[in-house]
Amino acid sequence: MDFSLSDDQTAFVESARAFAAGALAPHAAHWDAAAVFPVDALRRAGELGFMGMYTPESAGGLGMGRLDASLIVEELARGCTATAAFITIHNMATSMIGRYCSAAVVAQWCPDLVAGRTLASYCLTEPGAGSDAASLRTTARRDGDDYVLDGSKVFISGAGATDVLVVMLRTGDAGPKGISALLVPADAQGITYGKKEDKMGWNAQPTRTVTFDGVRVPAGNRLGEEGQGFAIAMEGLDGGRINIATCSVGTAQQALEEAVAYVRERRQFDTAIADFQATQFKLADMLTQLVAARQMVRLAASKLDDRDPQASVYCAMAKRFATDAGFEVCNDALQLFGGYGYIREYPMERHVRDTRVHQILEGTNEIMRVIIARRMAMDGALEAIK
Repeated sequence: MDFSLSDDQTAFVESARAFAAGALAPHAAHWDAAAVFPVDALRRAGELGFMGMYTPESAGGLGMGRLDASLIVEELARGCTATAAFITIHNMATSMIGRYCSAAVVAQWCPDLVAGRTLASYCLTEPGAGSDAASLRTTARRDGDDYVLDGSKVFISGAGATDVLVVMLRTGDAGPKGISALLVPADAQGITYGKKEDKMGWNAQPTRTVTFDGVRVPAGNRLGEEGQGFAIAMEGLDGGRINIATCSVGTAQQALEEAVAYVRERRQFDTAIADFQATQFKLADMLTQLVAARQMVRLAASKLDDRDPQASVYCAMAKRFATDAGFEVCNDALQLFGGYGYIREYPMERHVRDTRVHQILEGTNEIMRVIIARRMAMDGALEAIK
């Protein structure tokens, strides 16, 4: 088994690292403190192909596999966690449009989406449907050649600042088979946006409630067939779990490097903190956790690329482990900074705040454990998952 990167993959990493260092990292603290949505930086990311990484080439994207995309996202997260996370959300929505919409809709929307000239939000979660996404209640009622939408979505990243929404809606009976997906222009009549949520982290992207009141959308904007929406959503979530796990790994890598540099310079009792055995043991554990998380994420991404029948459980395991480990590495790095880690002059407290939500979204880590345990209960599952 070869864990080394190919020449192409190395080039992806170097390009993403340079972009993160030049276009994201110098501004990340300001974007966080002032709650700035960095549209210009997102457009620059689009110029490099980062806004359409796994959108099909037929729709103008790069058609990357999830492993290659993960390598890029890890580097982007080192520059700004919240911005990298939004880029992955935009990529997920754009990829869904490119894969499942009609040729006419793809031609209308995808060129600007993959270039970052327009931005996309993904709308699944509702006030009463979070972990239990199949119970969503926002409806799309067929009326001639249109659907009429009523209901609301919550915790929508980018809402109010994006141009297009990919929305999961109930078009049929209760349960997953009654759910369809629609592309909805973000400025459609009847859409209202709630206040920008005041969040613990991820402040470089707005989060709002989206309410639909008699919103009329052409039936031609549907993704796939009626009733296919839940399957599209779950397919997206497997990749989304890889994405958010990768953001944790990238941020943790940055936090660890900053901590190592700090303990080498900081002296107490006339000794560099790095020379204390307690510090060395802590750093060793942090690096071990980080490398283990990275390998789990890349394994899961490879399983997804190979369409392995066990890919979903690998994605769940990677998401659970990497987001827990990433947060712990960032939190331990803050501890090594002592009081300086707690003030905003240093980025460490932002790393901690930004990675905390990763244990909640794309399916909470408790739900990841449910997915893993259910798969373990199947006959022969343990033999297949190893």
